Amino acid sequence: MNPSSDWLLPDWPAPAHVRACVTTRVGGVSLPPFDGLNLGDHVEDDPQAVADNRCLLVERLGCQPAWLKQVHCPDVVEAAPAQVVTADASWTATSGTACAVLTADCLPALFCDRAGTRVAAAHAGWRGLAAGVLENTLAAMAVPASEVLVWLGPAIGPQSFEVGPEVREAFLAVHPQADSAFRPSTNPGKFMADIYGLARIRLAAAGVTAVYGGGLDTFTDPRFFSYRRAARTGRFASLVWLVD
Repeated sequence: MNPSSDWLLPDWPAPAHVRACVTTRVGGVSLPPFDGLNLGDHVEDDPQAVADNRCLLVERLGCQPAWLKQVHCPDVVEAAPAQVVTADASWTATSGTACAVLTADCLPALFCDRAGTRVAAAHAGWRGLAAGVLENTLAAMAVPASEVLVWLGPAIGPQSFEVGPEVREAFLAVHPQADSAFRPSTNPGKFMADIYGLARIRLAAAGVTAVYGGGLDTFTDPRFFSYRRAARTGRFASLVWLVD
């Protein structure tokens, strides 16, 4: 693996043969407003630029990403690099196949088991998170929750994520303790939401105790694409894979 020094490597106690990486805007050939390493092929960027960026990613990381058609749903599939499947999470037990999700404010969550036999990646916008995409990813891995490690990648921070009351109600309907992840906004009737806190609550309820990461804000951090900062923008990737 030879990622750019500007990309993120998760700080989590994953087994030695688990690899993970988060790209940033650094590198790539996309022109503004997608500059530079846009990996999203659905954002009206030049298709050839996206293809070149994806080739660069494969060259640097030495794995084959299994891209998804993400639709903010709770569906999880087995990672398949040869095809693009509609889902918002994938898992694999195959070395060299990377579970990959694209984000620009939504929460990317990377999973592995302590034995290093399988990995998974989930795209968790608030709709997918509320619908159970993290719990479904955990179930698809088919290992005890106590044996799973999760790393929460760059997402919109609690100081930037303003939502309506329907978002708060969707989470409180399942977990009343989710109230701690919301605070009133300065705009009447609105709330500031902590997507990292919401993910931790749901993972804890599912039995996962080893959760790492969080604390970044894609909206204020120029290293990352942010849909709320600029609606016409690119996507960065969070990937996790196994090596022999």
